[in-house]
Amino acid sequence: MPPLQLGSDRLLASGRLDGQRVAVVCNPASVDAALHHVADRLAAHPRVRLAAIFGPQHGFRSDVQENMIETAHASDAIRRVPVYSLYSETREPTAEMLREVDVLVIDLQDVGTRIYTYIYTMAKCLAAARKHGVKVVVCDRPNPIGGTAVEGPMLVKGFESFVGLYPIPMRHGMTMGELARLFNDAFGIGADLEVVAMEGWRRDMYFDATGIPWVLPSPNVPALDTAIVYPGTVLFEGTNVSEGRGTTKPFELVGAPWVVAEPFADAMNRLGLPGVHFRPAVIEPTFHKHAHTRCGGCQIHVTDRTQFRPVETGVALVIAFRSSDRGRFAWREPPYEYEHERLPIDILSGSPSVREQIEAGVPAREMARSWRSAVELFMKTRARFLLY
Repeated sequence: MPPLQLGSDRLLASGRLDGQRVAVVCNPASVDAALHHVADRLAAHPRVRLAAIFGPQHGFRSDVQENMIETAHASDAIRRVPVYSLYSETREPTAEMLREVDVLVIDLQDVGTRIYTYIYTMAKCLAAARKHGVKVVVCDRPNPIGGTAVEGPMLVKGFESFVGLYPIPMRHGMTMGELARLFNDAFGIGADLEVVAMEGWRRDMYFDATGIPWVLPSPNVPALDTAIVYPGTVLFEGTNVSEGRGTTKPFELVGAPWVVAEPFADAMNRLGLPGVHFRPAVIEPTFHKHAHTRCGGCQIHVTDRTQFRPVETGVALVIAFRSSDRGRFAWREPPYEYEHERLPIDILSGSPSVREQIEAGVPAREMARSWRSAVELFMKTRARFLLY
């Protein structure tokens, strides 16, 4: 099967940018099937003037490994344009940054999880563009973990943050372009927005069915396997358990110094969670939590993507680590992603509910059932904005 056509392919072939001063929001994953980068394609376009580049969290070159480390503005010597960081003293383009811009193109690769900040960088670009009279064109890209399954708790009012601005579930099952339409219309941003859809993408496609090469969308999402488990294991960022940063398999490998790997993995497998096997593993992260300390835990091996429920699985793992030693397990304290008061686990999960249910001893399967009614309501709203 030939590679699908990305939104950027269709936009650049259309002539719609001819004669325009264009800025682009992008990072290293903003490539086509031949690994040509969107900034290079715009810079080489004979009828387009590339005016500026904007980078999301981790930077335009995605060279900043850690979370919550801001990146500086810079100048791109190759393309001879300014590079503005939208993970700096501002997360929204300013009037000065947009002064020489007619069209703001957004070409970012999402991973299909509510807390991934690129979708909120997009939302803030929409808000800034509306304020300053700039048109926005979102080039659509695949949701790497498919567009059919939707799972997890909803974000509730009062728990908005840069890892969750709008009431959507943890695994949303939407593409960047679909989310742009949802944010702009249902959540009232109201920018002059055009979404350039893909051709050839189906909702049941995972990224490895697209023919597009995988380029790390951020430093700790090295592979599609990472993205598949990420909607659940990202919850470990709200705990003192290692989510595998500092290993070669972040978010697939999880561990803590107080855990013995074999009985831990055996207990997880006895839960009978669908589409997954837990292999005992000992890790020694090279940086981040428990750096240079042996941690017992497991590697998450997804055996059936269609049956696997990443959020329920992530919650079950958090419960297991907490139960293994309640005296040593802890919820991470703020600050976290520009939030200085609420617990990180609460802004990650979208409300205190997940934490409170875990502390009350509610099993993961019962917690998952409690999410369903809100997800069903979301699905009705979502349906209006789907493109495929």
